[in-house]
Amino acid sequence: MASHLPDYFKCPISLEIMSDPVILCSGHTFDRASIKRWLDAGHRTCPITKLPLPETPLLIPNHALRSLISNYTLLSPLHPQISHPETLISTLSSPSSPADSKLDSLRQLARFSKRDAALRRRLADSGAVSAVLSVLDDCASGTGSAAVQEKALSLLLSISLDDDSKVGLVAEGAVARVVDVLLRGDSSDCRAVAATVVTSLAVVEVNKATIGAFPGAIGGLVAILRDGKGRERKEAATALFALCSFPGNRRRAVDCGAVPVLLLSVDSGLERGVEVIGVLAKCKEGREQMESYRRCVQILVSVVRNGSSRGIQYALLALASLCFNSQQMLLMALELEALELSVGLVDDDNEKVRRNASNLVRVLRGGGNQLRGSS
Repeated sequence: MASHLPDYFKCPISLEIMSDPVILCSGHTFDRASIKRWLDAGHRTCPITKLPLPETPLLIPNHALRSLISNYTLLSPLHPQISHPETLISTLSSPSSPADSKLDSLRQLARFSKRDAALRRRLADSGAVSAVLSVLDDCASGTGSAAVQEKALSLLLSISLDDDSKVGLVAEGAVARVVDVLLRGDSSDCRAVAATVVTSLAVVEVNKATIGAFPGAIGGLVAILRDGKGRERKEAATALFALCSFPGNRRRAVDCGAVPVLLLSVDSGLERGVEVIGVLAKCKEGREQMESYRRCVQILVSVVRNGSSRGIQYALLALASLCFNSQQMLLMALELEALELSVGLVDDDNEKVRRNASNLVRVLRGGGNQLRGSS
């Protein structure tokens, strides 16, 4: 049965269906276990492009692809395929097409394109992108429904799964439409899908800079984190993490008020926000905002104590940066037993948790020694 699954569901290394797809900084997606084995073996090149990687390559969760895989329903070989997508695209492009016809066309195209890489490429070459963007423009002007808007975004997301289409989508103006949905989307589901599109497009490094610089993009994600609901907040945090992996976007996020919003969201249970905090702690402006937030260290230590492996990893990262640069943060961390917690994690099964815990132990012990020496 696995032979019927799309090839892009399979890890390029193991050739098995991916259970935890992650994006390497080269832009290619692998199953986490496979790419970790590759990296742990000492390789510092992309298995596909053979181009060099950083000493500590970033692995970004591909939530969009993971969702497609988990929700995938195996099609019967007898299930009819779309033989003439151009007809459906024409329906989307025509001003005289009824709303129900456009919605049906979007449903068909979105349904099949997320399973068929060849169809996605065909759509990109057949004018589908401009047709979908036109539909989103209609929705923005009030002549479309929330259902149409969501399906149009879903189709845009499916097309964006092909690495070769990501830059082209940005060049055709997709960012403006997606940001408009982030700011003024017709529903929580629409805003969630729009945030997922941002994450998908931001796989490409040049897109990170372009999207981050677009007016309202980062601010829209921060607003969703502040005011949104469950799924849209998670997707907004993921998109913000993808954008802020580009250093030039970190100051923008801080200027948009991301730090207090993220800390509040982590404190209320949205652990994914701590990943963004870990990245923002790398910049001076981010650390200054964290230092001014009264419960920052307490929140991060709580994640180290009770969080998931990934949450712990980024909480440790943030604490190490804060404590290295601020004596006040270091004292608070020591009072909250961050040192004891970190020592208990230096033998953790997760290599990144071990590394970050060891780094925090060095920072806390070094600072503690300096404090004792000055007393």
